[in-house]
Amino acid sequence: MTPEPPNSVQLKAIASDGSFRRYFRFSEPSHWLAVDAPPQTEDSRQFVALARYLSQHGVGTPRILAADETQGFLLVEDFGDKLFNRQLTDASAPTLYREAMASLLQLQQCPDDHQLIPRYDQALLRRELLIFSEWFVSALLGYSPTSSEQALLDTVFHTLEEAALAQPQTLVHRDYHSFNLLLIPPRIGAKGLGVIDFQGALWGACTYDLASLLRDCYARWPAEQVRQWALDYRQQALAANLLEPVSETEFLRWFDWIGLQRHIKVLGIFARMHLRDGKPHHLSDLPLTIRYTLEVAETYPEFQPFAQWFKTRLLPLAEQQAWYSNYRRAGDR
Repeated sequence: MTPEPPNSVQLKAIASDGSFRRYFRFSEPSHWLAVDAPPQTEDSRQFVALARYLSQHGVGTPRILAADETQGFLLVEDFGDKLFNRQLTDASAPTLYREAMASLLQLQQCPDDHQLIPRYDQALLRRELLIFSEWFVSALLGYSPTSSEQALLDTVFHTLEEAALAQPQTLVHRDYHSFNLLLIPPRIGAKGLGVIDFQGALWGACTYDLASLLRDCYARWPAEQVRQWALDYRQQALAANLLEPVSETEFLRWFDWIGLQRHIKVLGIFARMHLRDGKPHHLSDLPLTIRYTLEVAETYPEFQPFAQWFKTRLLPLAEQQAWYSNYRRAGDR
């Protein structure tokens, strides 16, 4: 039975995500959150449509009680404050990541809907990668690549784009990480993980969300543990008929390369959030993102020139910034 909304209109602001949305909790106990999603920057129609689509296919998204999509006002289910990230310990991680991967498998089994879900095509992949060039390289570090360096970046970007498009394509949440998953309180009347911040979902590479989860910019685990979790996921995806037979080596290459695309992009996004949006709190997450970027790039011959360029040209500039800490130890537990 759907609970009634409270009569009180006294609201308390709570922590927001990386968008321009604002969230408010009612002063009286309630199962609902009020959301202010400015229509100039947020597409509430897409959010509402995706929430209903995902829920219909068994994904734990918040119910929506009311929506004024024109003005961007929503009343959505309150999943509470038990963020996946804050529950992670060495002891809890195996169970929590099993739950997160089970939830991801459910999400990836959603059927395609061309009218609702945009394609994660080459043009979009390139626009995302260019965020790195514009905001991290140029705006944050103040570096201007030479023509030969720009050619190197173009080659790397093209290689990553082609690799992403060559993977099997599924529904992609696009921000499936430890701050967008919640342990749903028993009062909600459901079990498992709640999934939020899904409004940017696309149809794209099958390992994208897995890389977001296991190489999370906010939580790092030992490389061998991540490798084993990724291979466990491969087995589950094969059993669910989400994948055609694929070798462990090929699957891990998919996983590594799409993670590299994501982390290059995220370096730019974190810089842009600081410089354009006045949200500097993600600057402290840049060293771990650099670590992921370089660890993968140094592993594959295709990206070693990029890694060398990054370490020679960009890293000395990063080391001069107040946010910088030794990337080689970033995220160590």
